Amino acid sequence: MKQKTVYLCSECGYESPKWYGKCPSCGAWNTMSEFKVQPETTTRGVASFSRGDSRPTLLSEIQSSDESRFYSGIGELDRVLGGGAVHGSFVLVGGEPGIGKSTLLLQMCQEMCKGAKVLYVSGEESLRQIKLRAARLEISSPSLFVLAETDMEQIIAETELLSPDVLIVDSIQTVYKRDLTTAPGGSTQIKECAMSLMQYAKNKNVTIFIVGHVNKEGTLAGPKILEHMVDCVLYFEGEKTGPFRCLRAAKNRYGSTNEIGVFEMSDHGLLEVQNPSAAMLAGHPTGASGNCIACVMEGSRPILAEVQALVAKTQFGVPRRTAAGVDYNRMVLLLAILEKRAGLFLSSSDAYVNVVGGMRLDEPAVDLPMVLAIASSFRDKPLPEGVMSFGEIGLTGELRAVSNAAQRINEAYRLGFHTCIMPKQDVGDGIPKQMNIVRVNSVGEAIQAVL
Repeated sequence: MKQKTVYLCSECGYESPKWYGKCPSCGAWNTMSEFKVQPETTTRGVASFSRGDSRPTLLSEIQSSDESRFYSGIGELDRVLGGGAVHGSFVLVGGEPGIGKSTLLLQMCQEMCKGAKVLYVSGEESLRQIKLRAARLEISSPSLFVLAETDMEQIIAETELLSPDVLIVDSIQTVYKRDLTTAPGGSTQIKECAMSLMQYAKNKNVTIFIVGHVNKEGTLAGPKILEHMVDCVLYFEGEKTGPFRCLRAAKNRYGSTNEIGVFEMSDHGLLEVQNPSAAMLAGHPTGASGNCIACVMEGSRPILAEVQALVAKTQFGVPRRTAAGVDYNRMVLLLAILEKRAGLFLSSSDAYVNVVGGMRLDEPAVDLPMVLAIASSFRDKPLPEGVMSFGEIGLTGELRAVSNAAQRINEAYRLGFHTCIMPKQDVGDGIPKQMNIVRVNSVGEAIQAVL
């Protein structure tokens, strides 16, 4: 029988019977690759995981166990997962090469082996290499099983024989199915292998963690459909040259996606950072212009971070703008608001904004600290010591209220700050009396209050 030819986008997984220079789905150029599909494999990998009962069932009649979660032994990871891993869940861990994905999962094995049977499958390292890495991380659990294999059928067969409670596959880009003609790492191979693992997780109630690489744009390599197939998508972020790593949930069917886990890379692996605010503010300069302390909410946790700005006269006709740790378009918007509403003429100056520690702050509450840092650098006048701020800024220069104001203020006071610049809003009770609350209506008032 004649083989069917399809074209798959390597960025989003869009499938088309003909080739396009530009993907109709995601708009990426030159990402359509040709694949030969065997007719007999068109329905393979679409098996049901209903455990033998495919009839409709009333939601109220479905039995659920109280012990649906189990702890991984790493507090920061359990926080991001929503209180622990769910039995039978399918979790994808993504991040740049060398960021610490394999280290995190191997350390997780050390703790989980105390109460569960764990199988660690590596398609990138030999057994000896895994042993050397485990020795460096001081991992010596006698109940940890390790397998170096890339054949998906062989992995499933060995897993069936061992019947582990947790299966880890590192990484999904290295495994392949023998009945597919495409190379490992291709869209078809990744999709089919992930489907096989998902079916096994649901059928056997086994928790599976898979590692996914990211491409140069920072998104998961291979088809975007991976994110739709899994139950939870975790991203490991941070500067490889810096000590701190942030673990975020981009998708979580069993919990919130707002939580964040903070780790510190050391010679013996990843260490949990119990107090991220104090770690991020270590080495905070005093008496220097162009920096402001911001308080953002990462899920239920308030975190203080230092926002730095540098404004200098441009040497070219077009001023340069650079942002690290904050949204670039938001920074450009705030520069326009400062020029229009606060009278700071920044159109002839270069502007650079950076968040210390490698964190990325996406909350709108970082608008006011960013503006104060830029204004401080522009006027070359440092902010008073012990000042922190938070607040969202509108296009007319007004300050908007943000959530969890009392929680932010209490965290700042606990770390030694005594003045808070914030929008005019009710913060409720429980605020320390020693805390000086400065409520302002606009950007101009905020700059005038501290500069």
